[in-house]
Formats: sequence, C-alpha cells, structure tokens
Amino acid sequence: MLVGLREILDIAEKESVCIPAFNVYNLETVKGVMRAAEKMRSPVILQIYSRLVTNGAAEGLSELICGFADRSNLPVCFHLDHGAGEKEVVRSLRYGMTGIMIDASTLPLEENIVATRGIVRLCDHVGVAVEGELGHIGKAADGDESVTHEYTRPEEAARFVSETGVAALAVMVGTAHGKYKKLPVLDIDRIARIKKATAIPLVLHGGSGVPDDQIRSAVAAGIRKMNFSTDLCCAFLDACRLRDKSIVGIDLFMEEPIRAVEKFALEKIDVLGSGGIL
Repeated sequence: MLVGLREILDIAEKESVCIPAFNVYNLETVKGVMRAAEKMRSPVILQIYSRLVTNGAAEGLSELICGFADRSNLPVCFHLDHGAGEKEVVRSLRYGMTGIMIDASTLPLEENIVATRGIVRLCDHVGVAVEGELGHIGKAADGDESVTHEYTRPEEAARFVSETGVAALAVMVGTAHGKYKKLPVLDIDRIARIKKATAIPLVLHGGSGVPDDQIRSAVAAGIRKMNFSTDLCCAFLDACRLRDKSIVGIDLFMEEPIRAVEKFALEKIDVLGSGGIL
C-alpha cells in the first residue's frame, strides 16, 4: 500500500529502527527490492533521482512503482531523491510521489531555509511531507568525505527544522555519494546531538559501503531513513556482466540481476532492523 513519507517514518520512530530507501531505475530493480521487502516484512521507500524526472524516465517508472505498491500490503513510500527545484517537485507530485526531498544544501544557510520552506509550503497543499538537507553530502570519488568542518551543526539543524517545517532532515556526518576511497567513519555523537536538537527523523545519504557496525550505531543515534543507490546499481550491473551470454530471452537473462538486487536489499533490511516489524 502506498503511504506518505511522514507515515512511514512514524513507524521507524515508534520501532526505533531505520527504513531503507532504495534508488530504483527499472522493472528489475523495483522487483528485486519488493521481493526483499515482502520476504522480510519490512516497510520500504522506493525513490528515484531528480534527473529521472527531468529526462522523462520517471513517468513510466512512476506507474510501475505505484503498481507494485498498490498490490502490496506493506507500507511503501514513493520518494523523490535530491529534488533539484520546484519544477521537478511539481512533476513528481503529479506522478504520484508520496514523499519529496528538496536539496538546496549547496546554498548558504539562509537561502537553503528559504528554498526549502517554499517547497514545504507547496507540498503542504497536497499533504506530502518533505525531506530537506543541511550540510552538503558530496561525492566519495572527490575524496571529500573527510571535510569535517562542513558537517551539519546541531544548532543550525534546530533552526533549519524550525523555520522550514521539514518532516525529515538529511545530515552530513561522514558519508558521501559513490564508491568510497576508504571506509567512512561516521560521527555518531553528532547524529545523537542533531537528533536531540531537532526531534525529527534524520536521514543518512551515501549508505552504500558503510560498515554494518557503524550503520547500527547510526540507527541507535537517530537515523530513521538510509539511502542506498551505488551498491544496488553495482549488484545489478555485476550480475548482468556475469550472466551466461547464450541466454536469448531477456526475462530469463534478467532473473539473476533481480536476485542480486534482492540479496543486497535483504542484507540492508536486516542490518537496519526494519525486518519483521509489521
């Protein structure tokens, strides 16, 4: 069943667990994630990048995701990841997304607040909750995951949440997007202090490649949504590369990549603690 971002995060808060948010791109990635969620009886967030809204891919993908959600008795949130602006947000709402992220994190604090607040007010008209970001989460390939002076500050987070009305806050505490050059070290104490200062669900981007012990500590400190994209893509693509090239039927060829995505999703649901809570 399709539910809103706030509703699915309320489950996470009640159970003190983290809901996995998987970026999906096609039928096979959606199917793999949903198989895992069904097996583990876990709420799940299926999300797509803003660029898929811009390039037109989101229209067909949205119908696919909403169809899977409607046929499931699990809570499923359909979320926009790293919304680039109002145009992308409006299109996403028309496509049926039940959660929106607006990413104005590259802007100065004041401008980030203004931009995010505007999107929150827009989405309020249709009852859709918004995730904001404070502290820009960069690319692991740039080697910028160690720039601690850019980490989210608890006092600024409290102001940001108060003045924007976001339902969830993505924070920079040691993760980055992409493949890590070295294992990240999360600032768990900072997560706990931000959680105390804001009293809302916190989001960790760049979950791919984070060691399981750090994931568990982050969840205990207040992370309630964790994003996975890079490793899911790698699981799918690696399985495609290893498939028997003599297979002609596309449906048969894709079965192994689907299983690879499912296996990855099962592992993350397990470590996040969201399995079996329904």
